[in-house]
Amino acid sequence: MRVLVVQNYDNTGLGQVGAALAEAGAEVDIRNAHLGDALPEDADAHHAIVVLGGGQNALADDEYPYIPALLDLMRDFEARDRSMLGICLGSQLMARAFGGENLIGTATEFGWRQVAVTDEAAADPVFAALPKTFSTFQWHDDTFTLPEGAVHLATNGVTRNQAFRIGRAAYGFQFHFEADQRLVRDWNAAFTELLCKRQPGWLERFEDEAATHGSQADEVGLALARGWVATI
Repeated sequence: MRVLVVQNYDNTGLGQVGAALAEAGAEVDIRNAHLGDALPEDADAHHAIVVLGGGQNALADDEYPYIPALLDLMRDFEARDRSMLGICLGSQLMARAFGGENLIGTATEFGWRQVAVTDEAAADPVFAALPKTFSTFQWHDDTFTLPEGAVHLATNGVTRNQAFRIGRAAYGFQFHFEADQRLVRDWNAAFTELLCKRQPGWLERFEDEAATHGSQADEVGLALARGWVATI
C-alpha cells in the first residue's frame, strides 16, 4: 500500500491518519507541494492520496501555482477509484476539483466543536459506526458548496458541509479529525504567535478544553482514520 501525502503548509502533520497508515503497514510518500516538491503527473504509482490543510485558501493559485495540477491529480485518483482524503484545505480543494464553490471567510470555527452525522452517513462504511454527535477539532475560516452528486456526511450550525464523499472512497473533511491532543499541542507550539493574535486566551485554557473534549475527539478521530484506511 503506497499512499501519497500532499502537504500544503509547514507543521501540519498526519496525526491519527499517520497512526492508522502505520498500523496498516503503508508506505507514505510525502510531498511538500508548498515548498516546491514535484507532484506526480497521475495516480499510477499510488494506491491513495491524502491532501492536508493549510493557512491559504483554496483559490490561492497565484501564490501557490501548483494548485491547478493538484486538482487534476485529485480528479485522476477518483477516476481510477483510488481512495482520497482531503482535510480542511484539502476538503476545500476537493470540493473545487469536482465542481463545488469555495466560500472564502464565511465560516470561522476554532477549537473543539460539536459535529453531527447526517442521515446519509448511516449507510457510509467510514461513518456508520460513529455516534450521532461528537467533538472534533476545528480550525478554518472558509467553506464550500457540495459538488453535484456528493454524499453529505456531517454538519453543524456554523459549517453545513463538514464532511462529504464522492464516488466510492473520496472523502472530504472540513474538521480536523486527524488532530489528536498531541497534534494540537504541536500546533500550539508551532503557531504560538498566530494563536495569541487570533485566538486570545486559547493557550491558557487549552488544558481544560482538552480535558473536556479531547478523549472523545481522539477516539472518534482514530475510528475515522482507520475507517478511511480500510477503503484503500
